[in-house]
Amino acid sequence: MPNRLANESSPYLLQHQDNPVDWQPWGEEALAEAARRDVPIFLSIGYSACHWCHVMEYESFENQAIADYLNEHYVSIKVDREERPDLDQIYMNAVQMLTGRGGWPMSVFLTPQLKPFYGGTYWPASAARGMPGFDQVLAAVVDAWQNRREQAEQTAMELTEKIQSLALPERREQQLDGPLLVGACERLERDFDPQHGGFGGAPKFPQPMNLQALLRGWQRTGRQALLDMVTTTLDKMHAGGMYDHLGGGFARYSVDERWLVPHFEKMLYDNASLAVAYLEGFLAADEPRYAQVTRETLDYVLRDMTDPAGGFYSAEDADSEGHEGKFYVWKPEQIRSVLGETDADLFCRVYDVTPIGNFEGQNILNLPKSIDQQAQLLKLDPADLSQRLAAMRQKLLAERAKRVRPGRDEKVLVNWNGLMIDALARAGAALSEPRYLDAARRAADFLLAELSPKPGRLLHTWAGGRAKLNAYLDDYAALSGALISLYEATFEERYLDAAGGLLDTVLERFTDPASGSFFYTSNDHDELITRTLELTDNATPSGASLATTALVRLGKLTGNEAYLAAADRALQASASMMERVPIAMGQMLVALDLYAGPTPELVFTGPDAKRLAESTHRRFLPRRVIACRPGSGGGGDAPGSPLLTGTFSGRDAAAESRLYVCENHACQAPVEGSEAIVARLKELTEER
Repeated sequence: MPNRLANESSPYLLQHQDNPVDWQPWGEEALAEAARRDVPIFLSIGYSACHWCHVMEYESFENQAIADYLNEHYVSIKVDREERPDLDQIYMNAVQMLTGRGGWPMSVFLTPQLKPFYGGTYWPASAARGMPGFDQVLAAVVDAWQNRREQAEQTAMELTEKIQSLALPERREQQLDGPLLVGACERLERDFDPQHGGFGGAPKFPQPMNLQALLRGWQRTGRQALLDMVTTTLDKMHAGGMYDHLGGGFARYSVDERWLVPHFEKMLYDNASLAVAYLEGFLAADEPRYAQVTRETLDYVLRDMTDPAGGFYSAEDADSEGHEGKFYVWKPEQIRSVLGETDADLFCRVYDVTPIGNFEGQNILNLPKSIDQQAQLLKLDPADLSQRLAAMRQKLLAERAKRVRPGRDEKVLVNWNGLMIDALARAGAALSEPRYLDAARRAADFLLAELSPKPGRLLHTWAGGRAKLNAYLDDYAALSGALISLYEATFEERYLDAAGGLLDTVLERFTDPASGSFFYTSNDHDELITRTLELTDNATPSGASLATTALVRLGKLTGNEAYLAAADRALQASASMMERVPIAMGQMLVALDLYAGPTPELVFTGPDAKRLAESTHRRFLPRRVIACRPGSGGGGDAPGSPLLTGTFSGRDAAAESRLYVCENHACQAPVEGSEAIVARLKELTEER
């Protein structure tokens, strides 16, 4: 008989509905039961694509004896970390304090007052591999609760106080300028892996926000070493097995330092952020290969991760048929059966497929040498070789589609969808791909219709036709930034109005007046043991850095001083961390770059304005905002967004197209005529 997760919409929670554990979702009913029975809460947090979450489920949560013990002595609550990142943040801090490490599945024991007193990650059902058994852990916690209650509650109180004191910004007035960004890039250089690209050793995670920060440091200084760090990383990540060479898209991270063996799950947020990093790499380095990776990554999302309603799914599992990576790996004979001997020999040489294999006796496709290098060694034309390999990849992709696919988490999250809409809007404009813009519009319209119960407010998640849960800071921030990008790509002003409404909510309901930064939860959110400030990037950009970036962009575009003042306060709150730990502050460094300027405001009017404005997207101009009205912009009386009244005031359309270049309330003389405008844009691209 299903437990109380059966009525949930989260695919992860529904995976556990038939466990003999009497799971409950987080909510008033479960918390009241723990208080009434005076028993500890066992809080288990995971997500659908998590390999070890699946392992712990079939080892422990499907074990009848363990389930009976949990049901007798605990209230067991199962949480999808992607639905409730607020709970995940709080209790992950507790686990890291207790054990020195974190991860998922996360297992935390709480008092009925929600204070943590013990925790960890994965435990086997019984003692094994040097780890205590989950059965032993459960019994020890019950013993402590029943026989050493005062000590357990003292631990809970002390741990809660430590959690509440975390991440308090070290605020001091500081010059928010280019040298702060350049200094951070120099510190990133010390952590760089010159052999394999990226930062640090194994396991190695892509850090696209830091690559974007390095590109801005290079654009300011002209230091080739900074650009080389980016291109080396982009090349190595794409060549490795972390990239899906058949279907496009990236796995979450590499278990080794050279990007070869991935943890095979694919997350929407990684593919959104990496698509932007490769797009910016293409624009900065003029390397067509990076544009191809951007296209293949976005095509994967449109093909495999898009809901018919328009939103984007969250993740694909690492496992299929109970084995990690089974969907993706190959043996030479499988490739020969599809391609024939001659083509298979060529493909296996290029993509490192051998009888021995590179992963548990099978092969993860990767490129030890680039296709150009292979063409030179084989004395083949690089273009011809690329074309032949592309045809082979399509045949193998079709064959792979016959396999049992990994599970897919089909919930739609606003924050991750915002990142993907942003990527599609930027790529659609820069690569002249209308289908990317269409997908971005469709997803944005879906979110604003289905997950915005009233203007300026959002819900966090949608699945099975139901939207629920009060949205978090990164929902508002990521979607507002995406809507600004969608405006700049299409010049449809309704998206700018929607972005402004979301940022007004951020300022009203998320601002921390003491620090100037932003709380992760709104002031009308569920009351938890603490209200966190999320300052540092993790796998995704922090909500505070996304909010700051969006505030700078909309402030510069509209001249709204309230947005710019809020961004200034948030940057000051993070300035010390940008100095000390820039590796965790990539997105805030992007915001800093835009705020510090020079940030030209490019305003286009006239008959050819839209075409000229669109051309700016094909240049690497990381510090700029764009507005465009092909018709009249005069006097603030023209229809359109009230946010742009001042931007277009006094700028009537003339017979010729015009470009107004302004900065900090000062404008240069308008540039008139298409040829002159193109020349001025070229000058802006070359300026540092």
